Amino acid sequence: MDEDAAPRPSKYTIGQDLSTLSVEELRRTIALLREEIARLEQELRSKDSTKAAADALFRRS
Repeated sequence: MDEDAAPRPSKYTIGQDLSTLSVEELRRTIALLREEIARLEQELRSKDSTKAAADALFRRS
C-alpha cells in the first residue's frame, strides 16, 4: 500500500451509522461539513440580499 497516497474522501451520507467511520474519517467529515455549511450560508446571504434589492426596486409607494 502506498503511504504517500492522498487520504480517500469520506463516503459519509446523512443519517448513516457512524460506528463504521474511523476517528480520522469522522474528523475529515466534520471539516468537510463545516466547509459546506459555510458555502450554503454564503449562498443564502447572497440570495437574501438579491431578494431585498428586488423588493426595494418593486416596492409600491
